[in-house]
Amino acid sequence: MAWIKKIEPGEASGHVRREYDMAQKRAGYIAQILQVMSLDGSILRNSMNIYKAIMFGPGTVTRSEREAMATLVSAVNHCHY
Repeated sequence: MAWIKKIEPGEASGHVRREYDMAQKRAGYIAQILQVMSLDGSILRNSMNIYKAIMFGPGTVTRSEREAMATLVSAVNHCHY
């Protein structure tokens, strides 16, 4: 079994705590992929900025269409979340 060091939600502070809090509010949980990036708060923050730009930024594709595409790609990649 693989083991990756990460900051657990109950131990987070600063930038990581803010990103975890926003993730909890947005999704209802803190995804493991976010926790894996937690050792470097700038990587976590930049990754979330990219995600938010793609999913919530201006464009001709609606929010629903973006979610549908994300769901399809996750299914094709056998990604359970």
